[in-house]
Amino acid sequence: MLTPLQPVVPPAPKVHDKDLPGWQALYKFNRNTLSSQPQRAFDEPVIRRCIFGLESLLINDPDGVRHVLVAAMDKYKRLVAADRILGPLGGTGLFLAAGSQWRQQRRMLAPMFTPANVGLSLPHFMVAASGLADRIAGVQSANLSLAFQEATLEAVLRALFSLPESAERARITAMVRYYLAGPGRPNLFDAFAPTTESFGFALRSRRRFQKEWSATIDAIVSARRERRGTATRTDLLDLLLAARDPETGQALSQAEVRDQCSTMIVAGYETTARLLFWATYLLTLDLAEQDRLRAELVSFRPSG
Repeated sequence: MLTPLQPVVPPAPKVHDKDLPGWQALYKFNRNTLSSQPQRAFDEPVIRRCIFGLESLLINDPDGVRHVLVAAMDKYKRLVAADRILGPLGGTGLFLAAGSQWRQQRRMLAPMFTPANVGLSLPHFMVAASGLADRIAGVQSANLSLAFQEATLEAVLRALFSLPESAERARITAMVRYYLAGPGRPNLFDAFAPTTESFGFALRSRRRFQKEWSATIDAIVSARRERRGTATRTDLLDLLLAARDPETGQALSQAEVRDQCSTMIVAGYETTARLLFWATYLLTLDLAEQDRLRAELVSFRPSG
């Protein structure tokens, strides 16, 4: 049973009662993007703001998100800062693609996520979860934020590349963590840049990282291409290499496969780790729910 020794409230970005002044919002954005948001950003379906002449929309409503991403994508542009920050990791994968490029990628990738294909990832997730449980079993205290980050990144790399514990996986893990904690952090130049290439002197560390990152992922993809030749598919990279455009029959290029791999790492890592951490924290506060979940696990346990 999860029981806190004493009341603990994990650190979290402060939610402001009202919109911050432009200069303060930018300062907070550079430290933590959530800390720049007012309370209404978590309550209202659509938030429209204008900071230093830059008009932006924050959309929480599912229909609004569908409108922007599908029905009227060409009317909206992503913030330049997002491309500057995430581009070195995700390239032009689905997360950063736009317009016709996004629609083509979506056509090609949607069939990858059928229930049967998603099932390919479950063994990888289970191994990562078991590893997490083993690492924190029996310890009096553990940094769960870090533990969940490590576990989710391991799960992504296993599901994507079937990477077991190895020097290669450790290197990729270190690269991702380095980028997100260092060059990938937002800065004032990102906020004011009119284009992705503006203030080039502030992009040097990101460009160095992008070169090394691209070479690392390209090497994994190339090695997999060379030893393919079986219909058996065991991970997401196999599915990416087998993907075809339903309209043209065209396969993904080397760069496209690399960028989609990178996108899956970026999109599936940090958000999942934070979700697991806060879900665990809330579970420690609800003993009745713990009892209910324990009873369900016992009922599903195979006999004998």
